[in-house]
Amino acid sequence: MKKILIVEDVDLNIELLTQLLEDDYALAVAKDGEQGIALASAEKPDLILMDMSLPLCDGYEATRRIRAAGLDMPIIGLSAHAMAGDAERALAAGCNDYLTKPLDDALLFDKLERYLAN
Repeated sequence: MKKILIVEDVDLNIELLTQLLEDDYALAVAKDGEQGIALASAEKPDLILMDMSLPLCDGYEATRRIRAAGLDMPIIGLSAHAMAGDAERALAAGCNDYLTKPLDDALLFDKLERYLAN
């Protein structure tokens, strides 16, 4: 079973993602960027769902540090704010893709299938 690391600080979002994904994927959860970096290094998930607005270390910095550590698993940036330039900023930080909240379930599953196909 493929493992997904969810890096998200809002309990409701964690709960929603868990309900959507727990039947098909092994899940790990980090509630801030520092925890996300640590779990990415320790657990080596197959994919990371990274909220871009996090305490301690935002998703942009966490992604940069994960990439600097040589980890190359796909990272999908998530944001509820959807400001102009956010997608480009996430991709520049090292995310492979970017989705806005509220998440479209079908689009999320399409992205997961694409990145976890092998």
